[in-house]
Amino acid sequence: MTFRFGGTATAIALVLAMGGMAPAVAIAQTTPVSYAQSVEGLARQDGLLTLFTDAASGKLLLQLPAPGADGTLARVIHHTALRTGVGSAVTGLDRAQIGATNILVFRRIGKRIVAEFENPRYRAPAGSAEEQAAARDAFVGSTIWAGDVVATAPDGSVLVDFSGFVTRDAHGIVQGLAGQGTLRPVADLTMVDASQAKSFPDNVELEARLTFSVDAPGPVLRQIAPDARLATFTVRHSFIRLPDAGYAPRPYDPRTGAISTLVTDFSAPLDEPIVSRLANRFRLVKTDPSAARSTVVEPIVFYVDRAAPEPIRSALVEGAMWWADAFDRAGYIDAFRVEVLPEGADPLDARYNVINWVNRATRSWSYGQSVVDPRTGEIVKGSVLLGSLRIRQDMLIFEGLVGAGQTGAGGPNDPQAIALARIRQLSAHEVGHAIGLLHNFAASTQDRASVMDYPVPQVAVNGDHLDFTEAYAVGMGGWDRFAIDWLYADVSQAELDRRAAAGAATWRFVSDPDARIGGDAQAWGSLWDNGADPVAELDHLMQVRRVALDHFGLDNLPAGSAVNDLRRRLVPIYLYHRYQVDAVAKLVAGMDYAYPVIGDGREAATAVPAATQRAALAGLIETLSPAELDLPDPLLALLAAQQSGDSDPQHDIEVFASRQGRTFDAGSAAEAAADVTLQALFAPQRVERLTDMGRRDPAALGLAETIDSLTTAVFAPAPGRLGEPARRVQVRTALTLAGLLRSSAVSATSAAVVSDRLETLAGRLAASRAADPVQRAHDRWLGALLQDRERLDQLLEANRVETPTPPGSPIGAEACWHC
Repeated sequence: MTFRFGGTATAIALVLAMGGMAPAVAIAQTTPVSYAQSVEGLARQDGLLTLFTDAASGKLLLQLPAPGADGTLARVIHHTALRTGVGSAVTGLDRAQIGATNILVFRRIGKRIVAEFENPRYRAPAGSAEEQAAARDAFVGSTIWAGDVVATAPDGSVLVDFSGFVTRDAHGIVQGLAGQGTLRPVADLTMVDASQAKSFPDNVELEARLTFSVDAPGPVLRQIAPDARLATFTVRHSFIRLPDAGYAPRPYDPRTGAISTLVTDFSAPLDEPIVSRLANRFRLVKTDPSAARSTVVEPIVFYVDRAAPEPIRSALVEGAMWWADAFDRAGYIDAFRVEVLPEGADPLDARYNVINWVNRATRSWSYGQSVVDPRTGEIVKGSVLLGSLRIRQDMLIFEGLVGAGQTGAGGPNDPQAIALARIRQLSAHEVGHAIGLLHNFAASTQDRASVMDYPVPQVAVNGDHLDFTEAYAVGMGGWDRFAIDWLYADVSQAELDRRAAAGAATWRFVSDPDARIGGDAQAWGSLWDNGADPVAELDHLMQVRRVALDHFGLDNLPAGSAVNDLRRRLVPIYLYHRYQVDAVAKLVAGMDYAYPVIGDGREAATAVPAATQRAALAGLIETLSPAELDLPDPLLALLAAQQSGDSDPQHDIEVFASRQGRTFDAGSAAEAAADVTLQALFAPQRVERLTDMGRRDPAALGLAETIDSLTTAVFAPAPGRLGEPARRVQVRTALTLAGLLRSSAVSATSAAVVSDRLETLAGRLAASRAADPVQRAHDRWLGALLQDRERLDQLLEANRVETPTPPGSPIGAEACWHC
């Protein structure tokens, strides 16, 4: 792969002295050293930056041309990446993770060379020189390094020791390990690896080995590091030639699903906003600009990491290649390709767009990244990080649904085949981010219209068996084709506006700000959901869950497994409905709105019809039925099995908590399931909208009706063994409502309604005359607790009544919007 970059080639060379001393310490000199003496014996590498290196001694000098009138010597795009990571889902410091992208400029000030990040977000490109300077000087920059000039060449160019630049914590490792101890750099163990210095025509790659001492190491380092007192990382620095002037920035349109770069233009005309967004995208140039369909000068090529094993590697290639269809429909022939990374190629080399295979100690997110020119929004490198444990978790879930005996048997119900279908989707999804696309979490409600949603498998129920024939869609959805067409099509701005309006009229688009928070108002944007009718889909998933639990047992374990592993495999089956619950809860006090522009007909938000809201409430209440939460005795006997040996973090964080010691606690599992529904239904934002909608429309579902409907169902008598799961749900209901009274996000009006309903409930429970003595005692205890607000506050404050719910989504980086 090559880059299109313009401007005069800048010769830059670097020298780093490693040896046995700290690399950031300048070499003492008592007499001036000539340029020839400084580079004598060093190997020269010419490219974007000219490098003089000695791998044996660790030397590397940076040569910069004579400064211009403004003191500027060179300007490049710079970013860091991690050659080695922590291996933890919690920290996010993963192998191949890319750091922030900046415009790096070198200036000479006296006898020193200064490296600083420019601030192109604030500018006045159409203004006079004075306007441009005023915009530039008004906003803070970041000087990140300074070094002394080592020698001056006859032509005025200079050499500078660059070691301090490369060995500083440029990637933010200390910040990334916050909470894992106090980290301090160890000078003797921190050095540049000059043997890894590479210079190419359009990029330079440098690496440093950074070691930190760790005081009071936290749990992540204690669990993973061989010596938690020392943490060592290899950090890559990439310097990329600035793209030339042939790229046309594309103004962002909120209806189209593009990732954007925010800029503030102080030279904008008075009738135009100064704050605007540019859509991020790769540069595609047709070989025949006049043709509606044409090949391209340089295609977008993604390479799959050779570390990914087969058959996963082939699945990653196949899934990512789905995007070729979208580009073809946008008028670009053979403009998008996916290949396996050539043997010996460096996946961190800026010349390659790479789908990296990343291992961690526990499962976590995959995500797509881009290196973007902050001046224009042009993507110059794409990087995808795919967590290797995701497919393992998928297989665990599918084996929990259909049995481990199906694995490798072939056919639609083979967990391995289903998991590979999922990994194709994941590959396409993360590459979608890397080429410039946001999530569309409404696609699952529109017949699986996009790979940019989080897909849950479509499972059919055939009698008492499950069928995965239609588990995952194959190829691009309609939204994907629209989004690529708008982002990349070579058409006029007027035509782009027309296509955006047509797409907005055809597709519902909901992205992260309106989908990830439990109390989101947008009713049609959810993660891991399915179907145009969320309530009907919830009922269907409860059927899937019932069939799977009816069959759940030893057949869900691979041969040779510890029986104790059933506990981990139970969780995603017992909580199989958890994400559809979120989707249904969003209908309650929900609204439908777009990201409109004036004139497209969707400017006003509309409330979800009251009948739909009440149906959603009824569906949510059904998930709290004691019969749905109880587990049969034969299964409980298997779940009591123990495990010996060292603790397995992949197991320990994935199982239900227990108040019964090491044995399985069915009551805690029931509480966790109840919390899934109750926390979604009574998110403070939703509570506030229930209050407001009830004020504005007497026929609307209001807060009081919601609480009354719930408590009437939850506190109904439950016979026999179902009494205990019912009591667990009753406690969680009462405490969830009581917790609202402590929330600063709840208004006085809402708190008053909740308080009134709790007082009524407390009085009824305190006077209980239930025939079952355990139920009677429970009712009176709970009633007394609700009446004693001081004691109730103490319990809530001490967190003594909480039951943690095991993770469902990938662990860590919950706020990641490009995962």
